[in-house]
Amino acid sequence: MKKIAFIGVGIMGTGMVRNLMKAGYELHVFARHPEKIQTVVSEGAVFYSSIGKCVESADAVITMVGFPADVEEVYFGKGNILDSAKEGMFLIDMTTTSPKLAKRLFAAGKEKNLHVLDAPVTGGDTGAKNGTLSILVGGDKEDYDECYALFEAMGTSINYMGPAGAGQHAKLGNQILITGTIASVCEALTYAKKEGLDLDVFIDAVKSGAAGSSQLNALGKKMTVGDFAPGFFIKHFIKDMKLAVEESREAGCRLDTLESVLNKYLQLGDDYSDLGTQALIDYYK
Repeated sequence: MKKIAFIGVGIMGTGMVRNLMKAGYELHVFARHPEKIQTVVSEGAVFYSSIGKCVESADAVITMVGFPADVEEVYFGKGNILDSAKEGMFLIDMTTTSPKLAKRLFAAGKEKNLHVLDAPVTGGDTGAKNGTLSILVGGDKEDYDECYALFEAMGTSINYMGPAGAGQHAKLGNQILITGTIASVCEALTYAKKEGLDLDVFIDAVKSGAAGSSQLNALGKKMTVGDFAPGFFIKHFIKDMKLAVEESREAGCRLDTLESVLNKYLQLGDDYSDLGTQALIDYYK
């Protein structure tokens, strides 16, 4: 497996493409906004103006797009991935999307003798840049094994979660964990500020104890200075939370914290959609 078609070279995809090239893979890329990927093209990735042309001669296709509708378009759209993929090709969707859609893609791939995996990631833009992502994979185990070296180029924690859709379920569980943590960071900082504590000292004092978390470490001090540059867009987090609410309700789970935090983000409004998730601190103002 040498030639990789990569669809969706955004904040996450850029780091992933670079790490694949560093590992010796030949990258063929498509993005809806080619002006945004000139850096990786200058570093050796080959740009295509259509998904079909990008995909047709690849050994594997990786997609990292924004929303379930984008996943449907790049796979099922006329002349796109499923129309252009050759028999035996590996199709790996690393977008966080619906488990139902992952199962639908898997079934559509099986009909064409394609190997389909859902492999959403955690670790944000820093993990994508540093090649330290956690990768949660659903699909056939033998396909997971075949793609393991590919995943190793992008991540350090690579996990087979089960059949098609299981990777997406695991990722939604991950996002459920984050919802409560990030809201708790906001509430702790709001309280500490109200009581006159030095927030930098407070964060340093508690981050290595039982209250420490990756959300506090990565975003706490950004919250204190109003640095809302996106490592992970609020609009994408809202999408993930809505998917998790839908799946949890269908499973008969009552997840009050998840729904409460989703409601807080929704109350921030559309002006916050392209900011980083740490902008939730503004809800508490």
